[in-house]
Amino acid sequence: MNLLKTGKTKDVYDLENGCYLLQFKDDTTVDEAGNLDPGGNVVGATIAGLGKASLRVSKHYFEKINAAGMLTHYIDSDLNQATMTVRPAALIGKGLEVICRLKATGSFLRRYGDYCREGQSLNCLVEVCIKDDGRGDPFITRDTLAELGLLNNDEYDAVKAAAVEMAGLIGGDLAGKGLSLYDIKLEFGRIDGKMALVDEFSWGVMRVYREGRWLQPFELSRYFEDR
Repeated sequence: MNLLKTGKTKDVYDLENGCYLLQFKDDTTVDEAGNLDPGGNVVGATIAGLGKASLRVSKHYFEKINAAGMLTHYIDSDLNQATMTVRPAALIGKGLEVICRLKATGSFLRRYGDYCREGQSLNCLVEVCIKDDGRGDPFITRDTLAELGLLNNDEYDAVKAAAVEMAGLIGGDLAGKGLSLYDIKLEFGRIDGKMALVDEFSWGVMRVYREGRWLQPFELSRYFEDR
């Protein structure tokens, strides 16, 4: 098993069978002020046990999405070792993220605060950005994706539809726990030429609230513990 990549919250290992092993870490991202922020691009905090807590949420939702017949890279996971085994997927460019916004918060509120308020309902608004920490993960339009050869129009429609369906499934599941999904960031790649969900699910890719208060990492993970 060879280390291929060291990431902000996960390390990636190459397995002999052609699959990959993701090792979840206890690191998390922060904003420019040093506050915990799932949309941040800088690791600024380490919380003991966070890796296993994040994997618990990821396992829950990948298995639900797989069961719903949607394509993902997920194969299985080991909660004790904080590892997840995945199929190889080809990145779209250097990485493509699709953000589904159900309520106004975070960077959306910072950009459009003159036209919306915190917690305002959004109709699962979809935004797309390319992964580029140095440029702050810039947003990119449908036309630009096509012009740069990253996604054609049919692929864009497929990714958007899949993201909305996944956000609906996750939001519904969270609602059953008395929680509210405000936004979620999904990463897509290609498996055998088809669009597939990759990366993870955890506090680091979504904002979840209870009674108007944003849940911190371990607060969220407790809702996914075996009962």
